[in-house]
Amino acid sequence: MSSGKFQITVNNNLNPYQFLLTLVHEIAHHVTHQKFGRVQAHGKEWKTVFQHLMLPFIHPEIYPKEILPHLANYLKNPKASTDSDVNLSLALRGNNAAVGKNFIFEIPFGNFFVFKNTVYQRGNKRRTRYECLNTSNKKVYLFNQNVEVQLQETPN
Repeated sequence: MSSGKFQITVNNNLNPYQFLLTLVHEIAHHVTHQKFGRVQAHGKEWKTVFQHLMLPFIHPEIYPKEILPHLANYLKNPKASTDSDVNLSLALRGNNAAVGKNFIFEIPFGNFFVFKNTVYQRGNKRRTRYECLNTSNKKVYLFNQNVEVQLQETPN
């Protein structure tokens, strides 16, 4: 903000564990900017600050034992998004997709699904992502394996 104040916003659809991690992530950006000025958004300075800010929260009183090992592993080299770490992302969601949704890795090969009002057909898995055919424009897109989609029985 131009008045010298700072504002951090966090999505309101996160569970408490996702919220805390996201809030500390954003606070780390602020602290990094204050300490180092203009540096890479998720560079080594930010990673170090983020790791140090998260340390007090790596306890079973705060994060459940199902999340802690994945969180500790992620914090060894944090990325811009927790979704880049599939195990952590799934653990933070309780290994459950939202009601009426499936993770793309649960969709059988060749089956259809809807993502953002567009129908796709699930294809082969590349290392960490799935090739999916957009049935409208016939282009192939890559989807992270933990994206939530809605299963569709037929292509239309």
